[in-house]
Amino acid sequence: MLKKSLVAFAFVTILAACNHTSQQTSASTTKQTVANFNTYSAETFFDTTRIMGSAFRADAQKVLISSDESGVLNLYEVDVKSGEKTQLTQSTETTYPIRYFPNDNRILFTRDNKGNERFHLFVREVDGQTQDLTPGDKVKARFAGFSQDGNQFYLLSNKRDERFMDLYRYDSKTYENELIYKNDQNLNVQALSKTERFIALWKNHGNKDTDLFLLDLTKPDAPLIEISNVSHEAQFSASGFSKDDKYFYYATNAHGEFYQQWRYEVATAQHTQYIKKNWDVSFLYFSDSNRYRVMGVNADSSVKVTVTDLKTDKDIKLPQLPAGSIKGVNFSDDEKLMSFHLNSDISPNNLFVWEVGSDSVKQLTSSLSKDINPEHLVESTIARFNSFDGLEIPGILYKPKLASANNKVPAMIYVHGGPGGQSRTGYSPRIQHLVNQGYAVFAINNRGSSGYGKTFFHLDDKRHGEDDLQDMVWGKKYLQQLGWVDPERIGIMGGSYGGYMTAAALAFEPEEFKVGINIFGVTNWVRTLESIPPWWESFRKSLYDELGDPAVDGERLHRISPLFHAKNITKPLLVVQGANDPRVLQVESDELVEAVRSNNVPVEYILFEDEGHGFTKKQNRIEASQAYLDFLKQHL
Repeated sequence: MLKKSLVAFAFVTILAACNHTSQQTSASTTKQTVANFNTYSAETFFDTTRIMGSAFRADAQKVLISSDESGVLNLYEVDVKSGEKTQLTQSTETTYPIRYFPNDNRILFTRDNKGNERFHLFVREVDGQTQDLTPGDKVKARFAGFSQDGNQFYLLSNKRDERFMDLYRYDSKTYENELIYKNDQNLNVQALSKTERFIALWKNHGNKDTDLFLLDLTKPDAPLIEISNVSHEAQFSASGFSKDDKYFYYATNAHGEFYQQWRYEVATAQHTQYIKKNWDVSFLYFSDSNRYRVMGVNADSSVKVTVTDLKTDKDIKLPQLPAGSIKGVNFSDDEKLMSFHLNSDISPNNLFVWEVGSDSVKQLTSSLSKDINPEHLVESTIARFNSFDGLEIPGILYKPKLASANNKVPAMIYVHGGPGGQSRTGYSPRIQHLVNQGYAVFAINNRGSSGYGKTFFHLDDKRHGEDDLQDMVWGKKYLQQLGWVDPERIGIMGGSYGGYMTAAALAFEPEEFKVGINIFGVTNWVRTLESIPPWWESFRKSLYDELGDPAVDGERLHRISPLFHAKNITKPLLVVQGANDPRVLQVESDELVEAVRSNNVPVEYILFEDEGHGFTKKQNRIEASQAYLDFLKQHL
């Protein structure tokens, strides 16, 4: 991951998790037909299947995914030839795929407990039995890779000290393990070389400055090799190593506004610019043989992925595919097959397998509900407006099919998570449901959003609830100038930081927006920053640089916290919260709801007992999305 992503880590919502839908509307599909245009219920939108994962089995006969067709993400394997899916786990907890073991059909996967974000690493044996490899109520663990021969694998765990992630080596057969890097300097392990000789270590000094080092594990007393070799503040992040450890690849914004990919030659200690674009090069990785390079560029709210054959130094040309962007690229062991997902505004993730270099490509899943006509969904456009100080602000605009000068529609400003997140194009059942029901949605990437350069990213540092809020107000003014939007019916909604912005808009600009939908949003910054999870210790300084240190900036944090100004809220409010949220505690929403209700203002509150920071269970997402729609129908 890019370091900017790590700095923007704090309250970033998992976009797919904040999708929400249904109480118990009609069972399936058509609600009304106007000029051959259908509207669909929340249940129908979430009848669409959510999938993730694309790792091949060693024999390349199966691909491992997670799918929520059972209501919760569980593991499935998909037959490469037939597309037949076989369910492998039956959990009531959301289960995410990692990969097959290199030499057999065992599977590694991860899950937490009801959204508490203490993810554990599990193994599914060939007979279907599962085992938690990282037990413990306070343990958080993350997979870090296999050795080249597959006889060992590595993971990061905070079992020694809840604040710090140490690196462990596990025997692939016995699961016996040993500590091989003790993180007693608060240096996060970001990458492990293929030869298991080097690890890349990342040190956070704040939201503008990080350091990157290499450590030679074969030399116990070897000094750290510093990669972040610039004298000014800059962000660095590991991308990975070449197969032979000749090169180390890393991302940095040290040489411009955007993240570039650089290459460090281990033998000569030479740094060379590897890839530069006019946007952030978000990620870079290689196939096991190093023949193929996969690169993602975050270009104006859309990640564009290219795969390059390094033998010819040319981007590979894919066969004819439906419209959309590819992601999640993986190769089979012999690199004859490539798996990937295809996604667009009007099509959720679908899994494809391509015989590399041929015209043979297979679509192995069909995720969109069979009751939805894709022609009734809406493709977004990129829109820009000038804010209060003339700064150009980008956003993603969704115009309902039936909106026109003669049929002006209500609109919702949508605010992403963060601080420092970004709204991106791609399929969102949450957004498509509202747009399908006649609500315009404008997903604003306000100042402080990632993806538009480091200057833009830092414009809201310690200005939250002020300049960024004015971007929302001026985004509303932009919508009011559109001939197909009703200028008197504009609301605001968002999750996490976006939920905070919603509450802030109603508290600090009480006459601007007609309604607000706050999805697990921060309401009391002092408490939130004092109660950050222990495993975020390495990011604490970044949070304080971004928002303020409660011990130093308490007055300002109190001033921008909507809870302490709830008496100003006069417009209808819907609040949705997960009871197990470790980032935005339930008390944040409880207290805001109580305070606003005392104003005799319409307030609705939905609490999911089995969710955390984002809603992963299909029925909860249905209930939330239907609640959004019912609330807007009543109040907007």
